[in-house]
Amino acid sequence: MSSPAPGTPDRRTPTLPDKPSVDGLEDRWMAVWQERDLYAFDRERALGLPREQVFSIDTPPPTASGSLHMGHVFGYTHTDCMARYQRMRGREVFFPIGWDDNGLPTEKRVQNYHGVRGDTSLPYAPDYEPPHSGGSKSIKAADQQPISRANFIELCESLTVQDEEAYESLFRRLGISVDWSRGYRTIDDRSRTVAQQAFLRNVRRGEAYQAEAPGLWDVTFQTAVAQAELEARDYPGAYHRIRFHRDGADAVEIETTRPELIPACVALIAHPDDERYAGLFGSTVTSPLFGVEIPVLAHHLAEPDKGAGIAMCCTFGDLTDVQWWRELQLPIRSLVTRNGRMQGETPAWIAGGPGEQLYAESLATKTVFTARENVVAALRESGDLVGEPVKTQRKANFYERGEKPLEIVTSRQWYIRNGGREADLGKALIARGEQIGFHPAFMRARYRNWVEGLNGDWLISRQRFFGVPFPVWYPVDADGTADHANPILADEASLPVDPTSDTPPGYDEHQRGRPGGFAADPDVMDTWATSSLSPQIAAGWPVTSDAGGRNDAELFDRIFPMDMRSQGHDIIRTWLFATVVRSHFEHDSVPWDNAAINGWILDPDRKKMSKSKGNVVTPEDVLKQHSSDAVRYWALSGRLGSDSAYDDGQMKVGRRLAIKILNASKFALSFGDVTADGDDLAARVTHPLDRSMLAALADVVDQAGAGFESWDYTRSLEITESFFWSFCDNYLELVKDRAYGGQGDEAAASARAALRVALDVLLRLLAPFLPYATEEVWSWWHQGSVHRSPWPESSGLRAATGDADKALLDTVGLALAGVRKVKSEAKVGMKSEITSMVLAAPSAQVEQVRVAEADLAATGHVTAISYAEADQLEVRDVQLVPYVKH
Repeated sequence: MSSPAPGTPDRRTPTLPDKPSVDGLEDRWMAVWQERDLYAFDRERALGLPREQVFSIDTPPPTASGSLHMGHVFGYTHTDCMARYQRMRGREVFFPIGWDDNGLPTEKRVQNYHGVRGDTSLPYAPDYEPPHSGGSKSIKAADQQPISRANFIELCESLTVQDEEAYESLFRRLGISVDWSRGYRTIDDRSRTVAQQAFLRNVRRGEAYQAEAPGLWDVTFQTAVAQAELEARDYPGAYHRIRFHRDGADAVEIETTRPELIPACVALIAHPDDERYAGLFGSTVTSPLFGVEIPVLAHHLAEPDKGAGIAMCCTFGDLTDVQWWRELQLPIRSLVTRNGRMQGETPAWIAGGPGEQLYAESLATKTVFTARENVVAALRESGDLVGEPVKTQRKANFYERGEKPLEIVTSRQWYIRNGGREADLGKALIARGEQIGFHPAFMRARYRNWVEGLNGDWLISRQRFFGVPFPVWYPVDADGTADHANPILADEASLPVDPTSDTPPGYDEHQRGRPGGFAADPDVMDTWATSSLSPQIAAGWPVTSDAGGRNDAELFDRIFPMDMRSQGHDIIRTWLFATVVRSHFEHDSVPWDNAAINGWILDPDRKKMSKSKGNVVTPEDVLKQHSSDAVRYWALSGRLGSDSAYDDGQMKVGRRLAIKILNASKFALSFGDVTADGDDLAARVTHPLDRSMLAALADVVDQAGAGFESWDYTRSLEITESFFWSFCDNYLELVKDRAYGGQGDEAAASARAALRVALDVLLRLLAPFLPYATEEVWSWWHQGSVHRSPWPESSGLRAATGDADKALLDTVGLALAGVRKVKSEAKVGMKSEITSMVLAAPSAQVEQVRVAEADLAATGHVTAISYAEADQLEVRDVQLVPYVKH
């Protein structure tokens, strides 16, 4: 029978500290792990293993725009726990790290940190020094210094590097076991190459396209916004009841919160079953103030019980307008521009009509708010306003980071097909979701519901500075107009490229912007267009050959599709879905087999923590105050898929657990060299109480492993922790006297061996959760790392314990609890002597206690024990001698 320990201890006599402490463990072991490169992915080993013995993880790249928050700590700790378990199971773990450093959050941080804003009209300024470098409050846009695009990008680069260094330091302290040599930044050359190459392939296969179409626009950030970035919020408004006219008939009254869009109205729409308007379908009305002829049409999305039951369709007031426009093939009369103001030139359909002067004087170049006020005043004067506006709270779409409602602006943008306009593609992407194991399983419904609710393709172009440029130019015709219908695509071999500074094939720089020359695509990709390729970026796609000529295709096949994606539930609709879309097109597969979805971190009032709400707790001080193991314990006490409250009380419990591991281990290892001939410690475990403990521990090993395999590692922690505290409170106390030799050498040898075997197993069971305390104890009597030791198996324990009575330890523990209760109720010390007592219990339990009577008597300071039959175990007729401390 082999020992359950991972081999012969490297030091038979442990080296124990005088006063074990959790303080300082992070600094000590962070340095050791870094020096040993303990968590590095071994490429050569991976190539020699079957695919199922490689475990690859697609990790969320945190946004580099300020400081990390407890949500990052929570999610990454969950991922790290699984990575550590898989490593101990003997798998070669591919666990990279990335930083998402392009996007609006970065630009906004640079604007506030340095007090600047990008301006494409300005030239590059060498040796530029920004007016601020942090330390000031948020700077208003009007006070920000305009600088060139190139200068702005330089500041983005330098500030994100600073943030990422701080992030790495915090993740290292937290004990995240990533391979730091396999990091990436979503703006680095490799990431830009992957993003541009994937995009070019999407274009050439017809999966990406450019179109002039209505799209959501944020006037503050001056960029297009995708459907996945929307956030519905209450916004104050007012209902206006307005008359549209018919020749020789009663007016048609509609209600709207956007009267300023009357000149953009292209139809009135009612439900096809609404009898009030059945006679109007196919006829026309004229708009108030502007006298434009407008058709009355039917569509099932009209709501008969809302307002007047008939609505304006304007291009564009909301997303329903877009759907009506598309499905009813209506014209575009777009008036709201990218800066949130009305078009300056009087539109053709109004010119020459009764509203021409009104538009020129009261609407042209006005903000939407001012235009609304002016239109309402004109309606009131003309008599077309029925009654007065009625104030209301309406739902409006906001960019998730924006402060003003979005407008819908017609512009030329790049899109990737995502099933929002193609039923067959949507079904295929839903089927991909069925191929992924969601943990917890109910999260799959969120994926499916999102795909089924899409109403348009994925808008991937953004009007920003710091992002991955589209590798595209356009021919400029003889009139100086860019020919968007015939884009010039970059050669994949030339990637990455920046079309604003690089030239397309066959052109030179002198032809930029000139007739017969070329013009660069000015936009950059949505940050999700790069992040959605995180598996490919990390795993080495597209595959190349290394310096020795070895093709990396085999390695890529060992890693991709990955085994695990970890992320929050709020970005199922963005990061998760977008990654599935890209993998579906590029690889005809899912990007990973499992998606582990964690919840939000809530403040004590059960509200989501967010910077905008001012209720965020930053991790740095928390880790220093409670210890990394304690914070990890809090995080791992929250199950996948469930929101968890920030709870420093839970961290205090975790800290106590880490301290107890140190102190209990010191006792268990305090007996010097306890090895036997052949170093088979388990063979020396002969006492029934010791064998009972190890038999129960074998069950814990099986249950903890099953928890990990079912993605319920919180259950693994609960099971292991519960056993550990029982082990400390009952078993350690019961065997102290025997371990110190109070019952003879053979009995002592059994206790000491059992302690050593149990500790070895418990440290490995707890290692994924509390890596610092377990590594510290492991170092007292082993060379190497507990985190590179094998996960314990129950087979050795079961072979050693045979038919041991697993309930024995529990029963003796109940008896000990009874003794403690009696002393507590008598208000005497636990060392007070009991000269005699009666233990009443069912006969089976009486026999169990008799087996370990010497241990119970020594621990409880009981001189004599007698027994009686009873329905349940209880201590009776106790004769106590008060304990006096000398």
